[in-house]
Amino acid sequence: MWKTAKTLLTTYYAYMLEYRAELFLWVLSGSLPFIVMGIWVKAAQSQELALEPVQFARYFLAAFLVRQSNVVWVIWDFEREVIQGKLSPRLLQPIDPVWHHFFSHIAERFARFPFIIGLILLFFTLYPQAFWLPSLGTTLIFLLILLVAFCLRFLIQYTLALAAFWTERASALEELWFLPYLFLSGVIAPLEMFPPTLREIVLWTPFPYLVNFPASVLVGLPTNIGRGLIVMLGWGIVIFILNRWLWRKGLRQYSGMGA
Repeated sequence: MWKTAKTLLTTYYAYMLEYRAELFLWVLSGSLPFIVMGIWVKAAQSQELALEPVQFARYFLAAFLVRQSNVVWVIWDFEREVIQGKLSPRLLQPIDPVWHHFFSHIAERFARFPFIIGLILLFFTLYPQAFWLPSLGTTLIFLLILLVAFCLRFLIQYTLALAAFWTERASALEELWFLPYLFLSGVIAPLEMFPPTLREIVLWTPFPYLVNFPASVLVGLPTNIGRGLIVMLGWGIVIFILNRWLWRKGLRQYSGMGA
């Protein structure tokens, strides 16, 4: 198992390095939190909000890091494999095809890491007052939550991707999903800015645990880590069961299409 994982990881890492120029553009495309940060920092300077200007700056830097770590594109790759019949040879291999996608995503994180470090250094150069160093314990908890958030994000999109067995536009589901994700995950605003009732409702959905939860842990905002991990695990189990059911149904549909 470890040998297979190492082979897939090194192979896809080498593959991603071929696109290192495009990787820089992909990193920049995820800089929305920095744009929104300027709006919130300016608002916090002119009026009293739930967070101080420096807290907004740190939060959106953390949100940028989280988004760079859990960006997922498996739905477009899987859709293309099904439509073009490229899934068929992978079904003959002794491993589930999903591992090819999973390790390609992991390898891409290592390939884009230098660009992320460069942008972080630039951020602290422009906003030196926002510089801080989280404790070792906070960093370890953050990395654990970040890994779970990525797995949950990947699992959600991969489950949506299985619709490709029945439609040629499965990627449209991701576009539909992206709207509530953008507003409820904490990319546009921290959950501290939501009305209390709405915030409590949102906390039972998977959205805030994909960005807001890990970002808040990193910058030290009040969070219930135990509850967050339980909700993430609960959603992960539900979506995994749905994923396996759709996979079995979809394979029969795929076979019926002449694969």
